[in-house]
Amino acid sequence: MPILVRVVAVLILAAVFGSTGYDASAEDLIAQPPPAPGAPASLDQVISNLRWWLVGLLVGLATLFLTIGGIRYLAADGDPGQVEQAKRAMRNALIGYALAVLAPLLVTILRSLVG
Repeated sequence: MPILVRVVAVLILAAVFGSTGYDASAEDLIAQPPPAPGAPASLDQVISNLRWWLVGLLVGLATLFLTIGGIRYLAADGDPGQVEQAKRAMRNALIGYALAVLAPLLVTILRSLVG
């Protein structure tokens, strides 16, 4: 079980600190007028917002599945069927964390396809 905790911690740290999504310099911010409230500045901003929304959603769902799996594992009381359901929920959580880590890459690929 400690190895699972380490893997989840590394995946969370990679998702949080892997990419900031901020690539504007100070000159870019000064030279351009601010966009209208609520309106995205460009297609890049829309894609960046999509990336962070997707990562947040995936990490939230993965954390929910990990919590449910942990509670099921604790409440299983040795029942093999319940233990298997708990392991399945934890496995799904790890898949969710992996997708959250890969989401910025997928959005970058989408950005290159759109132009």
